[in-house]
Amino acid sequence: MSSSVLKRRKGRMVWWAGAALVVVAALAWSRGPDGPRYEVARVSLRDVQATVNAIGTLQPHRYVDVGAQVSGQITRLAVRPGDVVEQGQLLVEIDPSVQQAVVDAGRAAVADLRAQLAEQQAAHKLARLRYVRQQRMAKQGATRDEDVQQAQAELAFAAARIDQLRARIEQTQASQRAEEARLGYTRIYASMAGTVVSVEAREGQTLNATYQTPNILRIADLSNMTVWTEVSEADVRRVRAGMPVHFTTLGGGIDEAPRRWESTVRQVLPTPPVAPQPEGAAVQPASAAVVYTVLFDVANGDGELMPQMTAQVVFTTAQAEQVLAIPLAALQSRDGGQSVRVLDDEGRVQSRAVRLGVRSRHEAEVLEGLAEGEQLVTAEHPPERGWNWLQW
Repeated sequence: MSSSVLKRRKGRMVWWAGAALVVVAALAWSRGPDGPRYEVARVSLRDVQATVNAIGTLQPHRYVDVGAQVSGQITRLAVRPGDVVEQGQLLVEIDPSVQQAVVDAGRAAVADLRAQLAEQQAAHKLARLRYVRQQRMAKQGATRDEDVQQAQAELAFAAARIDQLRARIEQTQASQRAEEARLGYTRIYASMAGTVVSVEAREGQTLNATYQTPNILRIADLSNMTVWTEVSEADVRRVRAGMPVHFTTLGGGIDEAPRRWESTVRQVLPTPPVAPQPEGAAVQPASAAVVYTVLFDVANGDGELMPQMTAQVVFTTAQAEQVLAIPLAALQSRDGGQSVRVLDDEGRVQSRAVRLGVRSRHEAEVLEGLAEGEQLVTAEHPPERGWNWLQW
């Protein structure tokens, strides 16, 4: 056989071999799993809670700001922040010299008025004797009518003068009691038992109580705290008085689970807090976030909670215990309702309508449409395409 014929046959064999490789590669590339792959979740019994999350700040439930009702220099400050005080305990002393002088002057004024009253009472007695004598003489015709009338007028004037002095004494005594009370205000006592949480003044500082009461310190009862919580306007309608709530605080060890405190909502304030606007400032835009204040109380017998701590608050708006629950990822919208895709034992998928109850952020309670143990499709992946020599 000639060399040219051998070359032609060899070329045809190479061509057919190449074509066969292309076909095999195409079949291997197109061949993969028989159908799509599914991610599934099983219907099971679980607890489902609908919640609202918010951030709050801890404040003492009861506290009092102690201020000065008189002006003067602080001569003694008997407490420091952190001190525990009893009701009636001395806290602050203010220089009493000015108030003492005012009280002494008031006492002298009262004494002077009482002396004037005694003098006027003597004059009244004399005027009464003159009037009686004039009446006796008038019956005997030994005096004039004018003299009788003058004696009568002098007696009435003396009586009126006595009434005037008595009124002035009462007025001065009332002012004196006020000045003595102010003198007592130079020694300030605790109006409640608690802990001194802040002190805003120092010994030697001069206080001016003419126009407003200057604050000196704050006493708080730390055995009970109130959480002032900011809830957004989108969630506040779901929060009600008496609703269960729990919170945790920031901090704690790495391996230590955060402590959880539980309580119930006491009050939802009807209006959002309004921050004071400086004069001439622009009006707050309508797009700014609006929050409402929700209050609840918690016992703090062990003193773990402190004022101004940040609380991570969770309000439980609805809950269902040990009910059929499914992940929200399995839900689909269907004619205005909700449906899921159920995967049977033979790998077939069917759509089924469901009726739901309580919803959390990740799952929902099933009221109708599913049974425990059924598998739901939560995600679907298309068949894989690629070099799959093992299956080929």
